[in-house]
Amino acid sequence: MAEVSEDTSWIIDLETALVDECDYGTLRNICKNRPVPAHLRAEVWQICLGVHGKGDSLATFDGLFDLKEQEQIRQDCKSLIDKFGNEDEEDKLTLVSDLETIITFYSKSRNEIYKSECDCRAEIYNCFYAILNKFISRDCEKNGKPFHLFRLLLQYHDPELSSFLDTKRITPDTYALPWLRSLFASTCTLPVIQNMWDVYFQHGDPFLAFFMALVILVNARDQLLAGELDTKQAIIEVLTSFPSGLEAEDIEDFCSLSQYYASRTPQSFRRNYQGPLFGASLVPVREEFEVSVTQALCLPVSVAELLQACQPGSGDGVKYFVVDCRPAEQYNNGHLPTAFHLDANLMLQNPMEFNTAVQALLAAQQQSINAGSISGGEHLCFIGSGREEEDQYVYMVIANFLQKHYQFISFAKGGYSAVHQLMKDRLSDGLTNHNSKHCIICNPEAASSDLESGEDFCPSSKNKDESGSLFGKLSGAVKSKSAEMKQKLTDYIKNENQQVERYISDELPNSSDEDSKEKVSLDTWLRKPDILYSCKCNAVGSNGFMFPSYILLTDNHMYILREIPIRKGMAHIQSRRALGSIVKITSKKRHPELITFKYGSLEDDSVEVTDMDRFLIPNAGEATKKIKQQIVKVLDALDR
Repeated sequence: MAEVSEDTSWIIDLETALVDECDYGTLRNICKNRPVPAHLRAEVWQICLGVHGKGDSLATFDGLFDLKEQEQIRQDCKSLIDKFGNEDEEDKLTLVSDLETIITFYSKSRNEIYKSECDCRAEIYNCFYAILNKFISRDCEKNGKPFHLFRLLLQYHDPELSSFLDTKRITPDTYALPWLRSLFASTCTLPVIQNMWDVYFQHGDPFLAFFMALVILVNARDQLLAGELDTKQAIIEVLTSFPSGLEAEDIEDFCSLSQYYASRTPQSFRRNYQGPLFGASLVPVREEFEVSVTQALCLPVSVAELLQACQPGSGDGVKYFVVDCRPAEQYNNGHLPTAFHLDANLMLQNPMEFNTAVQALLAAQQQSINAGSISGGEHLCFIGSGREEEDQYVYMVIANFLQKHYQFISFAKGGYSAVHQLMKDRLSDGLTNHNSKHCIICNPEAASSDLESGEDFCPSSKNKDESGSLFGKLSGAVKSKSAEMKQKLTDYIKNENQQVERYISDELPNSSDEDSKEKVSLDTWLRKPDILYSCKCNAVGSNGFMFPSYILLTDNHMYILREIPIRKGMAHIQSRRALGSIVKITSKKRHPELITFKYGSLEDDSVEVTDMDRFLIPNAGEATKKIKQQIVKVLDALDR
């Protein structure tokens, strides 16, 4: 049987369209994300990049190759052309010269320092300029913001793999930096790059490189999780080399799979991050972006996208199962009609009931999906109130789901407050049971108070009880000091604080930081004769993650030991807190087992808080009583 030849009629259509000077849309309709013939590539790329017919920017070049890093530029250009394997020495010299001219002029005109990781005459320069501006993300450097975003995308689609790399202290910049800075040109062969860029430029989507990187990692997950690579450096080296296995004929399928992952990802992150990450580097990055991308617990979703996805006939985009984690009274006074209620308070008040509620949630989600309901979606989007006092518990719930490797986890940016604001003209139609009298947005005074109820370890004229309560004793002890004793206490606190290791739980631990912390045997430390009291607890990070830990109390200090998951019976000495530096201990009325310790110093009847720890302590009453009693003894000793 004769083989059926591939249909190439579209190439004739493309040639005709190029003669007629077609636009980008026409070109995309003809090419349909396919690699293009080599003889048409230059013109196709120029149209895709929007530089076709653009003037000669190089005309303003002074012709001087006098940058400090000029020798490095020349050597890198030669290495790049050698890599492409051009056999003609004369052509090779011409290409090296042109490439050096382009990079030198770009560095001068943009006042940028050349970096050798960026392996890259008039028409070529225009393409080069457009590629850098449209497709190479800003801050693409070690621990840069593009890699924080990539980690969120990886966690969204493959939380188990993301958690594995986090555990190994392998951040995306360690392996993906050359991928994103060069659009994979640094690791792939020339035929692969030509085909890849054909498709990439037709898409015109600068974020496609993130999803290409995602596909590479997901395809390699079995090899990575098998545990055959025993060192961090070995894993990084293997990860970095993965794109080199691509062949030119793989590119269409590879790009199609990347586009598939892109379609199964919330789209609002593009609007939030495209401006800060792509485009002219002279545009300042918004401070809120700096915070949101580096400290986000999971991928944020705009409430506009969430509401659109919950409408009938919303199309084939991402479908959400909305999980409302606000307190019951807030949920009952107004919520989205598609939202499932999971009270975040249950996680602390009744863990067993919380686990039962989670199983009910997952069952309801599956039933909704099977029934084809508009409330049914594989993607879990958690929504809080938009207020820190409630949302800190929502973050704990999200962290719980992430630790269990649930896929497609996101949170609604701005919470119920943002939903309420977006629907302010149609609240009665868009929300279920909306009660303006008791709605905390319509009537902020209706919000039930969840104030801290701990004792303050600072002198304060507002505290009346100075005899019977513990605070009274502390306040009296401090007030009875002379100016000299106050200074002594302040100096004592400051000196001790110099020995304290700062505990930062909401950032990815650096391997060198972890290695520098002393590793000890839990059993040995719990049996030490100077330990007056100890209790098991969970240290709670500001992002909601919890770490099994121990609090140990001595005459003058409180030690925090964090268990090492991969070494049973061992722990890191996470911090060593001088009891005199504890200026406040607080708890929540609703969650008395959630205890916050604040540290600082006393300056003229005012408190300066410099650090804090938060713990979930099962027997919080006993623990705080022991610690407070020992603090009183420390203050009494200083008063003598």
